[in-house]
Amino acid sequence: MTEMTFDLNNDVKIPAIGIGTFQMSADQAQQAVIDALAAGYRLIDTANAYLNETGVGRGMQASGVKREDIFLSSKLWPTVYTDDHAVDDTLQRLGTDYVDLMFLHQPAGDYLAGYRQLEQAYRDGKVKAIGISNFEGQKLEDLLEHAEIKPQVIQAEAHPYFTQDAVRQMVAPFGTRLMAWFPLGHGDKNLVNESIFTELAQKYHKSNAQIILRWHTQMGFVVIPGSTNAAHIQANHDIFDFTLTDEDMQRIASVKKNIRYYTPSAANEERYATMQLDFASEK
Repeated sequence: MTEMTFDLNNDVKIPAIGIGTFQMSADQAQQAVIDALAAGYRLIDTANAYLNETGVGRGMQASGVKREDIFLSSKLWPTVYTDDHAVDDTLQRLGTDYVDLMFLHQPAGDYLAGYRQLEQAYRDGKVKAIGISNFEGQKLEDLLEHAEIKPQVIQAEAHPYFTQDAVRQMVAPFGTRLMAWFPLGHGDKNLVNESIFTELAQKYHKSNAQIILRWHTQMGFVVIPGSTNAAHIQANHDIFDFTLTDEDMQRIASVKKNIRYYTPSAANEERYATMQLDFASEK
């Protein structure tokens, strides 16, 4: 089955679904990447802060899938926003000479300097698309105002309970696409087991999680569920042999509760700005 893709605002194509590697060790990420690529995924998401970029790189190399057929995204951590070597160091850990998408991970520290660094890497061909993660409100406005190259992707928490309406409205004029983390509500059984998802799962002979992931792609969201279980990885990708109807989508919209599982705060952002991570500890 042909991989479903979206066009970014610079005409780069991004797969609609990818494997997320948050909270995985380097070895776990390596195996998850191998399993995901074998299951047909072509998007892999990691970050400096996950301390598993070396494992992701090894998984890509061991998979037998050509580098140019993989869409790889990573994220710079705030403490390296002003480090001129941050992009090159990330590429080195990943074992590649470019990434398809690189984000600023948090709206913390000198994020405008970090964004200028991504713009330069984009011009140099080391980064094919620029992303921002967890930006909202005044900081998002500030970044968009100063960005010479408007971001292609914004990564944020999104699921049927919380659809990031304010952020999406703010980036809509620039054609910036949302990539959703916590797509299943951080495993909240109340969300996954909402009666509408159980009903649609029976209708389409799918699981509740598959219905929710298909909803994401039909909302136009790139979605990156994470799993180290090969069967779950396979099932999460098996969502393109059916289509939710307009009525299905409207009924799902009615479960929105504006509940989020991670609440951004100035205190957290201040902490991220000074949180030194030992990238050399990756094995």
